[in-house]
Amino acid sequence: MKFAVGVAAVLVIAAILLGFSWPKEKGLILRNPQTREVYTSFSLEEGGRFSITFIHSVNKTPLTDVYEIRGGDIYVVETKYYGFGAGVQTELEEGQSLRYAEDGAMIISGFNKKMTGMVYVVGKISDHVLKIGEADYSLTELCGKGSAVEFVYRR
Repeated sequence: MKFAVGVAAVLVIAAILLGFSWPKEKGLILRNPQTREVYTSFSLEEGGRFSITFIHSVNKTPLTDVYEIRGGDIYVVETKYYGFGAGVQTELEEGQSLRYAEDGAMIISGFNKKMTGMVYVVGKISDHVLKIGEADYSLTELCGKGSAVEFVYRR
């Protein structure tokens, strides 16, 4: 019994010295991908959606990517943009559809891509905006201009 307690104590001390900590945050977590420092977290349930909007660097129009929580993972489900440019999808893939919004935006849906290691770099010229429900959050204010932000989900 004393041996088991001693081993447990050594493991706890080793974990503390190595900087290991049990994750406290649940839901959508925004963190630094190198240091794993958590910038912030948001309560988001299975099936919940969020989006990130930014100004496309080439065509200078808004681009919005929509994500959904499925099975504890983040999936891209839709993208909305107003003009073509580098990195913007120009052809539909199997299962995808294109529709036009009243304001002329092109909306492609039908993505089913799991986003492992999803990282955005917050714009230095224009902001990235996170939308959850009806609330908008500036990634510049939450994380800082030019910051790398990893999006992870924990149940």
